[in-house]
Amino acid sequence: MVLSRRWALFLAGVGVWTWVIWPRFAVAIWNDPRSWSSGEVGEFPATGFLWVHALLIAASLAIGTTVGVLGVRGWRAAGRRTDRSAT
Repeated sequence: MVLSRRWALFLAGVGVWTWVIWPRFAVAIWNDPRSWSSGEVGEFPATGFLWVHALLIAASLAIGTTVGVLGVRGWRAAGRRTDRSAT
């Protein structure tokens, strides 16, 4: 598959965006009283609310990282194709 530099840049941007947004969301979930059975932040045991969101955040970061890596690899491969055609 041939990936243009524009699409590669988009994919890399999605990877960066994922790492900007989801950690902030994780902090918000951690600080939410619904995450803790006692209602006190950090007082275990955690509720299903925290665990479901933790799984969502972990999956989103894994997918975002994969997409970002594919974007960087696509960008580098497109540059190599351009270099070969210039010679």
